[in-house]
Amino acid sequence: PPPFTGVWMGDSKLCAIGVHCGNHITSHGLALNCCTDLTWFDHIVPCGLEGKGVTSLSHELGQHVAVGHVLEPFLASFQEVFDCTLVSSEDRG
Repeated sequence: PPPFTGVWMGDSKLCAIGVHCGNHITSHGLALNCCTDLTWFDHIVPCGLEGKGVTSLSHELGQHVAVGHVLEPFLASFQEVFDCTLVSSEDRG
């Protein structure tokens, strides 16, 4: 829900997206929870958001969803949305 970034299922974050700038260095990241052990989030305030939860594809769908199952369609969608071509380090060999 705005103004929070990421992908949400109700009040629970499914995918975190972030950018950090500091000391003349910019870093970015994306975390899509596929089959994450959600109990670890009981010990922290995820993304600093009080009262919000974290979920995973496996939890939401009620079945195990491995990273390998979503990687190819995720990358294909990423390329389409951002009109780019992704190159892996293996392809640069």
